[in-house]
Amino acid sequence: MPLTSALSSTLIGVNKLELKQWLAWALIVSVVVFISLMIALKIIHKKEQSSEGYLAFKQPAASGNWVNQYKIWMLVAYQSSMKLPLVRTYILKIRKRIAGVNIYNEFDLRIHSMSAGISIMGTFGCSITLLYGLNPDFIYLLTLILTAIILNGMFVDSFINRLEKRLLLQMVDYFTEVRHAYHRHGIVEEALYEAAESSDEEIARHGFAIADALVSAEPDEELNKYYETIPNRFLKSFAGISYLIMEYGDKVKKEGSVYLKAISSLTQEIHLDVLRRNKLDYLLRGLHFIALIPVFFTKPIELWARKSFPLMEDFYLGKYGLLTKIIIYVIIILAYVLLQKLSSLEDRTYESGPKRRPWEQTIYENSKIGNLLVVFIPKPDSRVYMKVSELLRDTNHPLKVEWIYVRRIVLFICAFLITLSACFFLHWSERERIVAESPREGVIFGSSSPDEMKKARVIADEDRKWIDSLRNAGLRSTVNYNQMSQMVATSKDTSLSKDQITATVSRIMDKMNRLNQEYLKWWEILLAIGVGCSGYYFPIWMLYFQRRVRSMDMKHEVYQFQTMISILRELERISVEEILEWMLAYSIIFRTPIEKCLLHYEHGAEAALQCMKEESALPEFSRLAEKLLLAVEKIPIAQAFDDLETEMAFRFEQRRLDYDQMLETKANLGRMIGFTPMYALIFMYLVIPLIWMSFEQMSQYYEQIQKI
Repeated sequence: MPLTSALSSTLIGVNKLELKQWLAWALIVSVVVFISLMIALKIIHKKEQSSEGYLAFKQPAASGNWVNQYKIWMLVAYQSSMKLPLVRTYILKIRKRIAGVNIYNEFDLRIHSMSAGISIMGTFGCSITLLYGLNPDFIYLLTLILTAIILNGMFVDSFINRLEKRLLLQMVDYFTEVRHAYHRHGIVEEALYEAAESSDEEIARHGFAIADALVSAEPDEELNKYYETIPNRFLKSFAGISYLIMEYGDKVKKEGSVYLKAISSLTQEIHLDVLRRNKLDYLLRGLHFIALIPVFFTKPIELWARKSFPLMEDFYLGKYGLLTKIIIYVIIILAYVLLQKLSSLEDRTYESGPKRRPWEQTIYENSKIGNLLVVFIPKPDSRVYMKVSELLRDTNHPLKVEWIYVRRIVLFICAFLITLSACFFLHWSERERIVAESPREGVIFGSSSPDEMKKARVIADEDRKWIDSLRNAGLRSTVNYNQMSQMVATSKDTSLSKDQITATVSRIMDKMNRLNQEYLKWWEILLAIGVGCSGYYFPIWMLYFQRRVRSMDMKHEVYQFQTMISILRELERISVEEILEWMLAYSIIFRTPIEKCLLHYEHGAEAALQCMKEESALPEFSRLAEKLLLAVEKIPIAQAFDDLETEMAFRFEQRRLDYDQMLETKANLGRMIGFTPMYALIFMYLVIPLIWMSFEQMSQYYEQIQKI
C-alpha cells in the first residue's frame, strides 16, 4: 500500500507538469542523445577507417588539433547523411551550389557542404522547438515548418552570396598581382602562376586551374571544362582573354598593353558589380524577415485578444478568423517569392534551359491527358500564342508555350479545388464551433471566473444534447420557436424556471438558425472560380514581373558586351564568330539569341545576325547586332566599332547612374512588398476584429439598456 500510494502521488506530480516543461526536457534529452550518437559514430568510424584517407586533408599543426577534429566530424556526418534520403538530397543541393562558386577538392567540398547544412538545420530545429514550446499548437507547428522551408532558400542564398562576394574581392587583388607579374615577365602563364602563389586560397585555386588549362596540350578543351564548372562570367572572360593573348600575342598601343587594358576593364566591371551587390543588400536588408514576421505574431495576437476580449473568440475561432489567417499566409508567401525575384543577382536567374525534365512536358506528352489539354491551348498562328511566346522569349524562360499553358491549367484546377475544400472546411469548423459555443452574457472585458466557465461548459453540453437530438430526429431545419419551447418545457428536467426556459430556447434557436446557414453558397463557388482564374493567370503575371525586373539588367549586359568587344577588336585575326563565342561565354540574359546565331552562323552569317537582331527588342542590343553585320564582310571589326573608345568613359558613368536608378526602383518595390504582410496582419487580424468587437459591444450595451 505505501508503495502504491507513493507511485500514485508520483504520477499525480508528473501529470501536474506543464507541457512547456516536458518540451524543455525533451529538447535537452534529444541534444544529449544526438551528441552521444555522433561521438559513438566518430569513434566507430575512426576504428574502421585507414589512416591514409583522412590524413591527406589535415592542416599543419599550427592550425590546431581542434580544426582536424572538426573536419573529421564533418566528414563522418557527411557519410552518415548520405544514407538518409531527404537529408542526402538537401546536402547534395547545397554541395552543388558551393561547387559552382569555388574549386574545392572532394574533402573540402564535403566539409563546407556539411557545415552549411548542419548550421541551417540546427538553427531551424532549435527555433521551431522553442517557438512550439511557447505556443504548443499543431497548426502553429505546421506554420513554423512551412516558414522554415521558405527561409531555407534565403539562408542558402545568403551563404552563397557571401562566398561569391568574397571571391569577387579576391579577384581584384589577384588581377593586381597578375598585372605586376606580367610587367616583370611579359608571359601570360608565368604571370598567372606567380600571382596565384601569392593570392588568397579561393582565388588561387582558380588561378592555378586557368594556368594549367592554358599550358595543357588541348587548351580549348580544358577551358571548356573550366567554363562548365564555374558560372562566374568575370573569370570566364579573364581566362578567355588570357588564352587569346597567349595565342595571338599582345599588342602595345599608345594607351599601353591590350592585355593590361583588358584586366583594368574587368577590374572596373568587378568594382561596379560589388558596389551594386552591396547597395542592393543594404537597401533590401531585412525585408525578407519583415515579410515573414507576421507568421510568428498571428498566434500571440490571437491569444492576447481572446484573453482580453472574450467576444473576440467568435472571430478568431470562427470561419472569418481562419479565412483571414489563410489570406495573410498567402500574402506572406507571395511577398517572399517576389522579394526573392527582386533581390536575385545570380547567374542562375537567367539560365537558358531546364536541368530536369519539366513535369509540364510529361503531362503534355501523355496521350490521354494531352489530347484533353490541347483544346485549351491556343493555335501556334494565333495572336495569343505569339504574345505568350514573346513574353517567354523576353524573360528567357525555359518552358515552351504549350508547357506554360499546362502549368496554367493545372494551377487553375488546384486553386479551384483548394478554395472549394477550404470553403467546406470553414463551414464544418464553424458548425463545430457553434455547437460547442458557451454563453458569455455580461462578459465583455477580461476573462470569466473558473466557476462561470464551468457553468458555461455545462450549458454548452446541454445545448449540444438538444441539437444532436433534433439532428437525429430530422427536425434541425423545420423546428420553430413554439415547438422548441414545448420540447424544453416537457423534458425530464423540470427544475428550470420560465426565464431559464426562455433563455435556453432562445439560445438553441439562435444556434440552429446559424447552423442552417452553414452550407456551400453560390457566391462561394464563384469565389473558387475567381481564385482558380487567379491561379491560371499567376504564371503570366510572374513573367510580366520578371520581365520588368529583368529589363533593368538587359541594358547593362549590352554595356558589358561593348567592354568585351573594345578589348577583342584590338587583337589581330579576330573574327565576328569568335566575338560571338566570347559574348556567349559572357552572356546571361541574351544567351539564347546568341546561341541560335552561332548555330546558324555557318549556313549564313548575315541571316544569323539578322535573326539575332530580331530576337530582342532592346535598341542597344539591336545596334550592337547591326555593327556586327557591318563587320562580317563590308568593313573591318576595328572600324565597325571605332566609336567605342570615345564612348567608354561616358557609358561607364551612365551605367553608374542607371545602376543607381535601377537599385532605387528595386528598393521602392522591395519596401512596398516587404511591408505588405505586416500591414495585412495589423489591419486584417487586429484592427478590423477590434472594430467588429466594438460594434458587438455597442449592441450588447443597447440590449442591456433596454432591459433596465
